[in-house]
Amino acid sequence: MKQIFAIFLLLCLILGGCTEDLAPAEREFFAMDTVINVKIWGDETALDAVYDLISADSALFSTYNDTSDIAKLNQDAFLVVRNETAELLQLAIHYSHETAGAFDPTVYPYIKSWRSANDAPPELTHLSDRIGFDKLVLDGNTASLKDRAMIDLGAITKGYCAQRAIDELIHRKVETAIISLGGNVQTLGSKPDGTAWAVGIANPEKPSEAITVVRFHGSMALVTSGTYQRYYEWNGKKYHHILDPQTGYPVENNLASVTVLCQDGTMADAFSTALFVMGYEKAIEFWQARKDFEVIFITKDGSIHATEGAAPLLTDCEFSIIQRIKTS
Repeated sequence: MKQIFAIFLLLCLILGGCTEDLAPAEREFFAMDTVINVKIWGDETALDAVYDLISADSALFSTYNDTSDIAKLNQDAFLVVRNETAELLQLAIHYSHETAGAFDPTVYPYIKSWRSANDAPPELTHLSDRIGFDKLVLDGNTASLKDRAMIDLGAITKGYCAQRAIDELIHRKVETAIISLGGNVQTLGSKPDGTAWAVGIANPEKPSEAITVVRFHGSMALVTSGTYQRYYEWNGKKYHHILDPQTGYPVENNLASVTVLCQDGTMADAFSTALFVMGYEKAIEFWQARKDFEVIFITKDGSIHATEGAAPLLTDCEFSIIQRIKTS
């Protein structure tokens, strides 16, 4: 078995006619199994604060770090967790309810089986009684897991950390910034030179290229979940990493990627996974019932389907392949 990680971020910062005094301060580092890039226009010391915050959160929420709250909870099934962990767990429970389990943090037993499989995809039926978001219970800062459940917060952690970083920058009076964490991008304010933010969405068939570019002004979180980002491979067949909580196997539908746009990084992260799991038709119904976020779907045939608020933001693509999704 060969486990392959193919994470590509297509982040296009169009600085155009910026003068030197408008150039951002920048820092790049590795955390949460991805390269993180932070650019701010303002007090450069804020970069250190963001680095410290994301590094600490990465260690706190990791399933690999034996000293993290999540690893200890998985080990002991009961733990008084730190405030940040309690907040993230509460959000995970909230979005699990909101999506009727399409987002489910208790899929970790499935994930472990996929990671440890050697010659063929794992047999998972014996794990089904350990799965279900109702098995994660939080009472204040006291977290517990029932029925030998285990959790992995990877489908929400980057969005949560990005949102916390943005909140820290706001606290420090930074007015303009952009943070990228793998498939997560979050902006704060508008660029000083007046040009639009430009964030590329990867072409699932050629992930190093953009199939379209989202251009916008102001603050926004954009999170993409796609079949091309991480996958396993046996005998030349690829199995992507987005698992169906009902079966433990990779989701099978007509979607290649889902990008969620909204004002909250945590919500965007949770919903990008959940909508992929739901599939195209149910995801549209979910969006139509809420209308507090926008979505860009890339289907396996290469078509782009965008909700009414997202479609006008798309550029650098063939508009003939864009299908606009209406509110009803």
